Amino acid sequence: MKKKITVLTLCAMLFALCSSAQAQQQAKIPRIGFLSVQVSPTPTTPNPLADAFRQGLRDLGYIEGKNILVEYRYAEGKDDLILSHVAELVQIKVDLILITSLPQIRAAKQATKTIPIVMVTTVDPVATGLIESLARPGGNITGLTRLTRDLSGKRLELLKEVVPAISRVGVLGVPDAPATAIAFKDYEAAARALKIRFLSLEVRRPNPDYEAAFRAAAKGRANAVITITEPLARTYRKRIADLAIKNRLPSMFEGSTWVEAGGLMSYSAIDADHYRRAAVFVDKILKGTKPADLPVEQPMKFELIINLKAAKQIGLTIPPNVLVRADRVIR
Repeated sequence: MKKKITVLTLCAMLFALCSSAQAQQQAKIPRIGFLSVQVSPTPTTPNPLADAFRQGLRDLGYIEGKNILVEYRYAEGKDDLILSHVAELVQIKVDLILITSLPQIRAAKQATKTIPIVMVTTVDPVATGLIESLARPGGNITGLTRLTRDLSGKRLELLKEVVPAISRVGVLGVPDAPATAIAFKDYEAAARALKIRFLSLEVRRPNPDYEAAFRAAAKGRANAVITITEPLARTYRKRIADLAIKNRLPSMFEGSTWVEAGGLMSYSAIDADHYRRAAVFVDKILKGTKPADLPVEQPMKFELIINLKAAKQIGLTIPPNVLVRADRVIR
């Protein structure tokens, strides 16, 4: 009888050990990769989009270091770093990759067919071949599109309302960046429809000469300048905003952080909302939903931001009918 009890006790102990090991395995902390095209944040130059993503995680009950791990990688606008960071995140077998720019998404798509990818992109992901459709993306990629390119014409219309005499607009971008090439075409078509002459202002990587670009704008008699959002420009947004003021040019941007850095105006989807929302995609995928079954979301709201301080610096008066439509005014 004693022998039988001993065997039963041993079996119970083994079962308990196996259950404990299984519970520990199930409690494995997920690790995700956050890949940004921007420079590494510092106390003086924070990354508000990364901050918004972290807030989204906290809202869902995730605490970094406790029940989720985030591997942050910053490409600083350099193509070689984009590729190496993608390769590294795949090699360390993160559970999910959150990614932004078109080159990054393409690199990740080529590097892995199994690791889920959540994108926050400015381009049309169907037209650029990233996914099959918005409703059923297929493969291992899903996320959000900010419809930045669809708003090119609206930005020009707003500029024309603010500067009625505008006859020529300079569009600033890196010509060899895929998203920029698409943007140049969109702005050129929109300018033609509004009978505004289009002037491309090109800078080259890795050391962009933005001063030369603004000299070209002055030589080409541009009345305003639009900056295309791409990795390199994000890194230099303060310099670009300052140069627009120095040259007394009304400036339009494709995101709020540019106006916060001193630019005149922006019209876009709400950047922070998208990154907070990206955390919802991360949560659903970590809980078992396949990326292929998660529809890609489009923005429900766009915001117009106007910097009155910048307007004053260039001697520009914002028309009341435009100012009253602003979602946010920086004074």
